[in-house]
Amino acid sequence: MSDTEDLLLEASEELLWSGSPRLSAAIPAFVGGFALVVTGGAMLGGVQDVGSVGRAVGALLVLAGVLTPVYGVLDVRRTTYAVSDRALYARSGILSRRVRRMGLDRVQNSAYSQSVTGGIFGYGTASFESAGGEAAVQFVRIEDPREVRALVDRRVALAADPVPGTVEQWEAVLDEVRALRRVVDTHVGRLRT
Repeated sequence: MSDTEDLLLEASEELLWSGSPRLSAAIPAFVGGFALVVTGGAMLGGVQDVGSVGRAVGALLVLAGVLTPVYGVLDVRRTTYAVSDRALYARSGILSRRVRRMGLDRVQNSAYSQSVTGGIFGYGTASFESAGGEAAVQFVRIEDPREVRALVDRRVALAADPVPGTVEQWEAVLDEVRALRRVVDTHVGRLRT
């Protein structure tokens, strides 16, 4: 299954962009895991006499410290963001799935932000607020958030001022206009001769 298959896009919906957070988003999990391992290791190593309960807690801390970065990496890898011609999607979750959808017609404000390192390395966060007080959708630590925001802004502008009718209907109108033009050209040609 691809990263965007379970976003539940409609059959006629066109996927315009998809991305995920950079793996560096898991760095806090590595830092926290390291702190837990060091603390648990100190309790197990006998830096202080902590007793059997303290050693058990130390062992649990070491285990939690090893699992925390694994969880952080899985969380980043299982997060996907997408922009279609109709909506924004943010999917996350490791064991269960959480998919948030915001229709482009609901997007009221957009913004992007980059930290100093994000500006240097080209990543940041694109945020989209909706009309009606719904929670914002954020694409966190994505590549080139300015471009993603610009794409969404262009699609929101198109959604706000759509051309009525379908492409097929406008092609039929064009065919009729061309037929009328041929008739007019034929009659004007006869009048000149």
